[in-house]
Amino acid sequence: MEKLMDPADPAAGLAAVVALRRLADRLEDSQVEAALRAGWSWSDVAEVLGVTRQAVHKKHAARLIAAGVALRRR
Repeated sequence: MEKLMDPADPAAGLAAVVALRRLADRLEDSQVEAALRAGWSWSDVAEVLGVTRQAVHKKHAARLIAAGVALRRR
């Protein structure tokens, strides 16, 4: 049986926050790549994520170029 986290234990709570951030980052990476492969623009992705086009480009462009994703110009 799986042991439940003690909600009064800050270490366990913070570890859960770290795990959720890592999961959210991986999900964002995957979905940004899928959107760009589907022809979305950086602006489209940025609008949905609630950030600037520059922010999403800075965060993801190098990884996507290394993965061989053909990126659109503006």
